[in-house]
Amino acid sequence: MKQTNSTPHRKNRERARQFAQMSDNIYLPCQARVDEIIRENDQVLTFVCSFEDVLCNKDFSYVPGQFMMVSMPHLGEAPISFSSSPTEGTGFRLTVRRAGRLTSAMHELKPGDQIGVRGPCGTPFPVRELEGSNLLFVGGGIGMAPLRSVVQYALANRERYGDITVLYGARTPADLCFRKEIGLWRRQGVTCLLSVDHGDENWTEHVGLVTELLDQVQVSPASDRALVCGPGIMMRFVLQKLVTLGLEPGSIWTTLERHMKCGVGICGHCHFEDRLVCWDGPVFSMAQLPDLENL
Repeated sequence: MKQTNSTPHRKNRERARQFAQMSDNIYLPCQARVDEIIRENDQVLTFVCSFEDVLCNKDFSYVPGQFMMVSMPHLGEAPISFSSSPTEGTGFRLTVRRAGRLTSAMHELKPGDQIGVRGPCGTPFPVRELEGSNLLFVGGGIGMAPLRSVVQYALANRERYGDITVLYGARTPADLCFRKEIGLWRRQGVTCLLSVDHGDENWTEHVGLVTELLDQVQVSPASDRALVCGPGIMMRFVLQKLVTLGLEPGSIWTTLERHMKCGVGICGHCHFEDRLVCWDGPVFSMAQLPDLENL
């Protein structure tokens, strides 16, 4: 069959090159060491990791929005998005909520322990395409993890992006993640508005849905681009509201979560309409998601 220079072929070659950085076998995990564990809240930990192989550390690269297939012996494998930016130095961060056998076992890890990782996998946020625009982030719960990666990337390349606004919601103040980063972002000029479903005696910010925070910011369809991640129902209402505020669906980006097996577009387990979330996503523009009911 004649080979062409089409975008899918270029994409395949680039993906193969990324995997070749770690292993000739795309199914063979590399060993990564947990260097530090940051407690975000009672259910969420951030693992700061690096590869045991120094050559992997040297050559490894990724783009915000991509993910790693993470495994532990006898406990299976799961996709976990990068919560760090490649601009933060060698290694990477994975922010993990305790939700099943694998993630519960990860929550028992200690610094110095190892995990298996394959990747980077998936299509990232279009960070180059977003240059020159104001960035509006809307996150809910653990969905703030992949958005943190983009915020950190934009702050490390500050001259390439306009105003940065972060709207972040959680069920309670205790469920918020990245509190340290939010304080740092504010000191760097990022507008951060927080919301919880149920406040406490110390909560001074908004109580209600994160969609209500959109009423507190001005959205400019000409210069703003939105990045959204959170529970499916939250994303559906946020995406719909962003459109009513004038943003074009092609200016709104989100990242989807699906059960995955291979992570490289072969098994078809993460089929979503006519696409595979692991290969065609997990990042999609709203223009690529005609049926918001299935988010």
